[in-house]
Amino acid sequence: MSSSFELKTAHACFGGAQRYYEHFSSEIGLNMKFSIYLPPKAVLGEKVPALIYLAGLTCTEETFMAKAGAQRLAAELNIALICPDTSPRGAGRAGEADSWDFGVGAGFYLDATTTPWALHWRMESYILNDLLPLVGSKLPVDMARLGIFGHSMGGHGALTLALRHPGKFKSLSAFAPIANPVNCAWGQKAFTGYLGDDKAEWAKHDASELMSTQTSAPYPGGILIDQGLADKFLMEKQLLPEAFEAACAKAGQPLTLRRQAGYDHGYYFIQTFIDDHLRHHAQQLTG
Repeated sequence: MSSSFELKTAHACFGGAQRYYEHFSSEIGLNMKFSIYLPPKAVLGEKVPALIYLAGLTCTEETFMAKAGAQRLAAELNIALICPDTSPRGAGRAGEADSWDFGVGAGFYLDATTTPWALHWRMESYILNDLLPLVGSKLPVDMARLGIFGHSMGGHGALTLALRHPGKFKSLSAFAPIANPVNCAWGQKAFTGYLGDDKAEWAKHDASELMSTQTSAPYPGGILIDQGLADKFLMEKQLLPEAFEAACAKAGQPLTLRRQAGYDHGYYFIQTFIDDHLRHHAQQLTG
Protein backbone atom coordinates (compact mmCIF):
# COMPACT_ATOMS: atom_id res chain seq x y z
CA MET A 1 0.00 0.00 0.00
CA SER A 2 0.96 3.63 -0.42
CA SER A 3 3.14 5.15 2.28
CA SER A 4 2.36 8.82 1.63
CA PHE A 5 -0.72 10.85 0.80
CA GLU A 6 -0.43 14.55 0.10
CA LEU A 7 -3.11 17.03 -0.87
CA LYS A 8 -1.56 19.29 -3.52
CA THR A 9 -4.43 21.66 -4.35
CA ALA A 10 -8.14 22.02 -3.57
CA HIS A 11 -10.90 24.12 -5.11
CA ALA A 12 -14.53 24.72 -4.18
CA CYS A 13 -16.74 23.48 -7.02
CA PHE A 14 -20.56 23.29 -7.18
CA GLY A 15 -20.75 23.13 -3.40
CA GLY A 16 -18.25 20.27 -3.30
CA ALA A 17 -14.49 20.04 -3.60
CA GLN A 18 -12.15 19.44 -6.52
CA ARG A 19 -8.91 18.04 -5.11
CA TYR A 20 -5.56 16.90 -6.46
CA TYR A 21 -3.41 14.42 -4.53
CA GLU A 22 0.04 12.86 -4.83
CA HIS A 23 1.17 9.64 -3.17
CA PHE A 24 3.82 6.98 -3.41
CA SER A 25 2.71 3.82 -5.18
CA SER A 26 4.29 0.57 -4.12
CA GLU A 27 3.02 -1.07 -7.33
CA ILE A 28 4.56 1.55 -9.62
CA GLY A 29 7.57 2.29 -7.44
CA LEU A 30 7.18 6.02 -8.07
CA ASN A 31 5.02 8.90 -6.92
CA MET A 32 1.64 9.02 -8.65
CA LYS A 33 -1.02 11.72 -8.90
CA PHE A 34 -4.79 11.56 -9.02
CA SER A 35 -7.71 13.94 -8.86
CA ILE A 36 -11.04 13.53 -7.12
CA TYR A 37 -14.26 15.50 -7.14
CA LEU A 38 -16.21 15.16 -3.90
CA PRO A 39 -19.87 16.24 -4.05
CA PRO A 40 -21.25 18.41 -1.24
CA LYS A 41 -22.49 15.50 0.90
CA ALA A 42 -19.07 13.84 0.75
CA VAL A 43 -17.40 17.05 1.91
CA LEU A 44 -19.69 16.86 4.94
CA GLY A 45 -18.49 13.31 5.61
CA GLU A 46 -21.11 11.10 3.97
CA LYS A 47 -19.71 8.10 2.08
CA VAL A 48 -20.84 8.36 -1.54
CA PRO A 49 -20.67 6.14 -4.63
CA ALA A 50 -17.88 6.91 -7.08
CA LEU A 51 -16.87 6.69 -10.71
CA ILE A 52 -13.28 6.15 -11.74
CA TYR A 53 -12.48 7.74 -15.08
CA LEU A 54 -9.51 6.51 -17.12
CA ALA A 55 -8.17 9.14 -19.50
CA GLY A 56 -6.51 8.72 -22.88
CA LEU A 57 -3.08 9.35 -24.33
CA THR A 58 -1.53 12.80 -23.72
CA CYS A 59 -3.82 13.30 -20.70
CA THR A 60 -3.06 13.56 -16.99
CA GLU A 61 -5.11 13.47 -13.81
CA GLU A 62 -6.16 17.06 -14.57
CA THR A 63 -7.54 16.74 -18.11
CA PHE A 64 -10.95 15.22 -17.45
CA MET A 65 -11.64 17.41 -14.43
CA ALA A 66 -10.78 20.59 -16.34
CA LYS A 67 -12.39 19.77 -19.70
CA ALA A 68 -15.33 17.39 -19.32
CA GLY A 69 -17.67 19.58 -17.28
CA ALA A 70 -18.77 16.64 -15.14
CA GLN A 71 -18.77 18.19 -11.66
CA ARG A 72 -22.09 20.03 -11.86
CA LEU A 73 -24.15 16.89 -12.40
CA ALA A 74 -21.91 14.78 -10.16
CA ALA A 75 -22.77 17.19 -7.33
CA GLU A 76 -26.47 16.81 -8.08
CA LEU A 77 -26.27 13.02 -8.31
CA ASN A 78 -24.10 12.78 -5.18
CA ILE A 79 -21.34 10.83 -6.94
CA ALA A 80 -17.58 11.25 -6.51
CA LEU A 81 -15.31 11.29 -9.56
CA ILE A 82 -11.81 9.78 -9.39
CA CYS A 83 -9.22 10.26 -12.14
CA PRO A 84 -5.70 8.80 -11.96
CA ASP A 85 -2.84 9.85 -14.18
CA THR A 86 -2.61 7.71 -17.30
CA SER A 87 0.95 6.48 -16.89
CA PRO A 88 4.04 6.42 -14.68
CA ARG A 89 6.09 9.62 -14.74
CA GLY A 90 9.72 10.25 -13.97
CA ALA A 91 11.03 6.74 -14.58
CA GLY A 92 13.67 8.06 -16.99
CA ARG A 93 12.46 5.98 -19.94
CA ALA A 94 12.58 7.47 -23.43
CA GLY A 95 9.10 8.08 -24.80
CA GLU A 96 7.26 7.91 -21.46
CA ALA A 97 3.73 9.26 -21.75
CA ASP A 98 4.41 12.62 -23.33
CA SER A 99 4.11 11.67 -26.98
CA TRP A 100 1.49 11.09 -29.66
CA ASP A 101 3.28 7.84 -30.48
CA PHE A 102 0.73 5.24 -29.43
CA GLY A 103 3.12 2.63 -28.18
CA VAL A 104 5.27 1.97 -25.16
CA GLY A 105 5.29 4.91 -22.80
CA ALA A 106 1.51 5.31 -22.58
CA GLY A 107 0.28 3.27 -19.63
CA PHE A 108 -2.47 1.32 -21.46
CA TYR A 109 -3.90 0.24 -18.07
CA LEU A 110 -2.10 -3.10 -17.91
CA ASP A 111 0.91 -4.60 -16.13
CA ALA A 112 3.88 -4.85 -18.47
CA THR A 113 5.86 -8.09 -18.43
CA THR A 114 8.82 -7.17 -20.68
CA THR A 115 12.10 -5.45 -19.85
CA PRO A 116 12.47 -2.56 -19.08
CA TRP A 117 8.77 -1.71 -18.77
CA ALA A 118 7.81 -4.32 -16.17
CA LEU A 119 9.56 -2.42 -13.39
CA HIS A 120 7.20 0.58 -13.32
CA TRP A 121 4.49 0.10 -15.96
CA ARG A 122 1.91 -1.58 -13.72
CA MET A 123 -1.17 0.56 -14.18
CA GLU A 124 -3.68 -2.26 -13.69
CA SER A 125 -2.21 -3.26 -10.33
CA TYR A 126 -1.77 0.40 -9.40
CA ILE A 127 -5.46 1.15 -9.87
CA LEU A 128 -6.76 -2.02 -8.23
CA ASN A 129 -4.22 -2.51 -5.44
CA ASP A 130 -2.98 0.99 -4.62
CA LEU A 131 -5.28 3.77 -5.75
CA LEU A 132 -8.73 2.43 -4.97
CA PRO A 133 -7.85 1.01 -1.53
CA LEU A 134 -6.11 4.30 -0.70
CA VAL A 135 -9.13 6.38 -1.73
CA GLY A 136 -11.46 4.06 0.17
CA SER A 137 -9.41 4.36 3.35
CA LYS A 138 -8.69 8.10 3.24
CA LEU A 139 -11.75 9.70 1.64
CA PRO A 140 -15.55 9.45 2.04
CA VAL A 141 -16.08 7.07 -0.89
CA ASP A 142 -18.12 3.86 -0.79
CA MET A 143 -15.98 1.26 -2.58
CA ALA A 144 -18.94 -1.13 -2.71
CA ARG A 145 -20.64 1.28 -5.13
CA LEU A 146 -17.99 1.90 -7.76
CA GLY A 147 -18.38 2.38 -11.51
CA ILE A 148 -15.76 2.77 -14.22
CA PHE A 149 -15.58 4.67 -17.51
CA GLY A 150 -12.98 6.19 -19.77
CA HIS A 151 -12.00 7.65 -23.14
CA SER A 152 -9.91 6.21 -25.98
CA MET A 153 -6.98 4.38 -24.35
CA GLY A 154 -8.87 4.91 -21.10
CA GLY A 155 -12.02 3.49 -22.66
CA HIS A 156 -9.98 0.40 -23.45
CA GLY A 157 -8.83 0.37 -19.83
CA ALA A 158 -12.34 0.77 -18.44
CA LEU A 159 -13.73 -2.07 -20.54
CA THR A 160 -10.87 -4.46 -19.87
CA LEU A 161 -10.54 -3.80 -16.13
CA ALA A 162 -14.29 -4.18 -15.72
CA LEU A 163 -14.21 -7.54 -17.51
CA ARG A 164 -10.99 -8.77 -15.90
CA HIS A 165 -12.18 -8.06 -12.35
CA PRO A 166 -15.75 -9.36 -12.03
CA GLY A 167 -17.73 -7.78 -9.22
CA LYS A 168 -15.31 -4.91 -8.62
CA PHE A 169 -17.28 -2.40 -10.66
CA LYS A 170 -21.06 -2.10 -10.67
CA SER A 171 -21.44 -0.01 -13.84
CA LEU A 172 -19.50 0.55 -17.07
CA SER A 173 -19.36 2.98 -19.98
CA ALA A 174 -16.85 4.42 -22.45
CA PHE A 175 -16.22 7.19 -24.94
CA ALA A 176 -14.60 6.12 -28.22
CA PRO A 177 -12.71 3.19 -26.68
CA ILE A 178 -9.96 1.20 -28.34
CA ALA A 179 -12.30 -1.76 -28.36
CA ASN A 180 -10.28 -4.44 -30.16
CA PRO A 181 -6.57 -3.59 -29.71
CA VAL A 182 -5.27 -6.97 -30.94
CA ASN A 183 -6.53 -5.96 -34.39
CA CYS A 184 -5.38 -2.33 -34.59
CA ALA A 185 -1.96 -0.77 -35.04
CA TRP A 186 -2.04 1.11 -31.73
CA GLY A 187 -2.82 -1.99 -29.74
CA GLN A 188 -0.39 -4.22 -31.60
CA LYS A 189 2.48 -1.81 -30.97
CA ALA A 190 1.67 -1.35 -27.29
CA PHE A 191 1.06 -5.03 -26.64
CA THR A 192 4.27 -6.06 -28.38
CA GLY A 193 6.20 -3.53 -26.33
CA TYR A 194 4.61 -4.37 -22.98
CA LEU A 195 3.65 -8.05 -23.28
CA GLY A 196 5.95 -9.48 -25.95
CA ASP A 197 4.87 -11.53 -28.95
CA ASP A 198 2.46 -14.01 -27.31
CA LYS A 199 -0.94 -13.08 -28.74
CA ALA A 200 -2.69 -15.23 -26.15
CA GLU A 201 -1.44 -12.69 -23.59
CA TRP A 202 -2.68 -9.84 -25.75
CA ALA A 203 -6.17 -11.30 -25.79
CA LYS A 204 -6.32 -11.08 -22.00
CA HIS A 205 -6.28 -7.28 -22.36
CA ASP A 206 -8.67 -6.91 -25.30
CA ALA A 207 -12.27 -5.97 -24.46
CA SER A 208 -13.76 -7.70 -27.50
CA GLU A 209 -11.80 -10.89 -26.86
CA LEU A 210 -12.72 -10.84 -23.17
CA MET A 211 -16.40 -10.26 -23.87
CA SER A 212 -16.50 -13.05 -26.45
CA THR A 213 -15.57 -15.57 -23.72
CA GLN A 214 -18.42 -14.59 -21.39
CA THR A 215 -21.16 -17.18 -20.88
CA SER A 216 -23.61 -14.64 -19.43
CA ALA A 217 -23.93 -10.88 -19.33
CA PRO A 218 -21.36 -9.47 -16.86
CA TYR A 219 -23.21 -6.14 -16.75
CA PRO A 220 -26.92 -6.97 -16.95
CA GLY A 221 -27.83 -3.32 -16.35
CA GLY A 222 -26.19 -2.50 -19.68
CA ILE A 223 -23.02 -0.91 -21.02
CA LEU A 224 -23.09 2.53 -22.68
CA ILE A 225 -20.61 3.53 -25.40
CA ASP A 226 -20.60 6.76 -27.39
CA GLN A 227 -18.62 6.93 -30.62
CA GLY A 228 -18.28 9.99 -32.84
CA LEU A 229 -18.66 9.29 -36.54
CA ALA A 230 -16.30 12.15 -37.46
CA ASP A 231 -13.57 10.59 -35.31
CA LYS A 232 -10.48 10.20 -37.52
CA PHE A 233 -9.29 7.29 -35.42
CA LEU A 234 -12.54 5.45 -36.09
CA MET A 235 -11.98 5.95 -39.81
CA GLU A 236 -8.38 4.75 -39.46
CA LYS A 237 -9.65 1.49 -37.90
CA GLN A 238 -7.95 2.07 -34.56
CA LEU A 239 -11.09 1.83 -32.41
CA LEU A 240 -13.20 -1.00 -33.92
CA PRO A 241 -16.36 -0.62 -31.81
CA GLU A 242 -18.14 -3.06 -34.13
CA ALA A 243 -15.96 -5.88 -32.77
CA PHE A 244 -17.10 -5.18 -29.22
CA GLU A 245 -20.70 -4.85 -30.41
CA ALA A 246 -20.52 -8.31 -31.99
CA ALA A 247 -18.93 -9.79 -28.87
CA CYS A 248 -21.68 -8.34 -26.67
CA ALA A 249 -24.34 -9.79 -28.96
CA LYS A 250 -22.67 -13.21 -28.70
CA ALA A 251 -22.53 -13.03 -24.89
CA GLY A 252 -26.05 -11.65 -24.48
CA GLN A 253 -24.61 -8.49 -22.93
CA PRO A 254 -26.94 -5.46 -23.23
CA LEU A 255 -25.03 -2.71 -25.02
CA THR A 256 -26.09 0.76 -26.09
CA LEU A 257 -23.57 1.81 -28.75
CA ARG A 258 -24.49 5.29 -29.93
CA ARG A 259 -22.88 6.44 -33.16
CA GLN A 260 -22.92 10.23 -33.00
CA ALA A 261 -22.86 12.00 -36.36
CA GLY A 262 -20.47 14.96 -36.64
CA TYR A 263 -18.53 14.34 -33.43
CA ASP A 264 -14.78 13.78 -33.31
CA HIS A 265 -12.45 12.23 -30.72
CA GLY A 266 -11.97 15.21 -28.41
CA TYR A 267 -13.38 16.68 -25.24
CA TYR A 268 -16.12 18.70 -26.96
CA PHE A 269 -17.57 15.29 -27.80
CA ILE A 270 -17.19 14.15 -24.18
CA GLN A 271 -18.74 17.38 -22.84
CA THR A 272 -21.75 16.85 -25.05
CA PHE A 273 -22.60 13.40 -23.72
CA ILE A 274 -21.05 13.33 -20.23
CA ASP A 275 -24.39 13.85 -18.50
CA ASP A 276 -25.83 10.76 -20.16
CA HIS A 277 -22.90 8.71 -18.87
CA LEU A 278 -23.19 10.04 -15.33
CA ARG A 279 -26.91 9.25 -15.28
CA HIS A 280 -26.24 5.78 -16.72
CA HIS A 281 -23.89 5.06 -13.82
CA ALA A 282 -26.08 6.72 -11.19
CA GLN A 283 -29.00 4.50 -12.12
CA GLN A 284 -26.90 1.41 -11.38
CA LEU A 285 -24.97 2.75 -8.37
CA THR A 286 -27.73 4.58 -6.53
CA GLY A 287 -30.98 3.27 -8.04
